[in-house]
Amino acid sequence: MENLVFTQLSIPEIKQLFRQELQTYFESKPSTAQQPEADQLLTIQQAAELLKLSVPTLYGLVGRSAIPVSKKTKRLYFSKQDLFLWVKEGRRKTVSEIEAEADCFLQTKQKGGSKTWMLSNANTIRKEKQTEAANYTTTQ
Repeated sequence: MENLVFTQLSIPEIKQLFRQELQTYFESKPSTAQQPEADQLLTIQQAAELLKLSVPTLYGLVGRSAIPVSKKTKRLYFSKQDLFLWVKEGRRKTVSEIEAEADCFLQTKQKGGSKTWMLSNANTIRKEKQTEAANYTTTQ
């Protein structure tokens, strides 16, 4: 990158120069994101080494169908990409993510879910009791 001296440049001009430098940088750099990695099949020993698990533990996961696996004849094969996705699926949510999810759930429920049903049901029951009380007093 060239050494640039900034003198009396406005903020929009600085932003434009910065954008141009970023664009030239990313255009010159080969993109690895566009080239997907070929899926690699692993044996049970390789998969156990990759996941840092023992082979018997891996057999237990396979037996419970808790891990993605392919079986041809008597051999087990594990897709490297599937194993990485399996590990990522087991990620636990943070407290803030759980709280945000709960807030979102409660907001949607308040807009007309079970809370509205409970209120309308309570009003219906109240009206029925009032009608019963009115009928009881008139028959007596």
